[in-house]
Amino acid sequence: MPSAQLPRAVFAMDAVHLPLLFPPPLMTRLQQTAEIDTALVVQDFTAPAAASALSRAEVLITGWGCPRLDAEALAAAPRLRAVLHAAGSVRSLIGETLWDRGVTVSSAVTGNALPVAEYTLAMILLAGKDTFAHRERFRDAHAYPSPAETAATGNLGRRIGIIGASRVGRRLLELLRPHDFAVSLYDPYVDTAEAAALGAELLSLEDLLSGSDIVSLHAPDIPETHRMLDRERLALIRDGGVLINTSRGALIDPAALTDELVSGRLNAVLDVTEPEPLPAASPLYSLPNVFLTPHIAGSLGNELERLGRIVVDELERLVAGLPPEHEVRHTDLVRVA
Repeated sequence: MPSAQLPRAVFAMDAVHLPLLFPPPLMTRLQQTAEIDTALVVQDFTAPAAASALSRAEVLITGWGCPRLDAEALAAAPRLRAVLHAAGSVRSLIGETLWDRGVTVSSAVTGNALPVAEYTLAMILLAGKDTFAHRERFRDAHAYPSPAETAATGNLGRRIGIIGASRVGRRLLELLRPHDFAVSLYDPYVDTAEAAALGAELLSLEDLLSGSDIVSLHAPDIPETHRMLDRERLALIRDGGVLINTSRGALIDPAALTDELVSGRLNAVLDVTEPEPLPAASPLYSLPNVFLTPHIAGSLGNELERLGRIVVDELERLVAGLPPEHEVRHTDLVRVA
């Protein structure tokens, strides 16, 4: 995209995210790289102001809340050459027309993987210490646990099963390395040698589920993974095992999961559910063996700036005539979120 003039860019996202994604120093870098109206944040491609800006736009800087880039939207943007997404997956954002036109697409999904991996590591460490159960007992008994009550507690040698060597899964595997865990991995696109290089033993999904103390989901939400943890596979997890989901609720059969958790056989850390959020009457809100959070594992607050940095870096590369570092290709969507 090298040019004697700065490319014209347009923001398309929820306006509330903009100052967090691009705080003043980063916004200054952006304005030095592209001609952009920082007061215009498009949320409806059919609005008059949006239509005028789209007709001249060469770059769309998108984020959460961006309207879908369908054929109609793209017809209004004849000069568009790049979409730089300051968020995670572009799967629900981009239609076939954009791929057919050969528009460059880049996503900050790698930057969003880190806080998810950090959250998951924290939950693994807390779950290994049986922190949530001890909290409940302490509230009721107001007394410290006996040695007998902590005999099965601790993280030394605990078997952690990671489902999916996704961006998040790989970052988590990196974060697990300094700890004394035994780590196993299931991913149909990874071979034994690559798993070993990632610090894990490659297992079948069934063997991973039956052999792990803590199971953490990091697979994409695609047709092949829909309800991959059904009733039969959930039953393979050992009694007292912990299931962590920071991926998507659709990967687990919700009725089967609820039954397992209500019975008390399994424990769970759930940052995502199906539906999302759960109905107010769901028992998962009050079960002592469930730690439920409102989809907070991904980038929040000051972590959003990391996503903005990736977008500005990508824009600078494109203006310099260099290829993007975080390009998303149409073929990638077969097996990534």
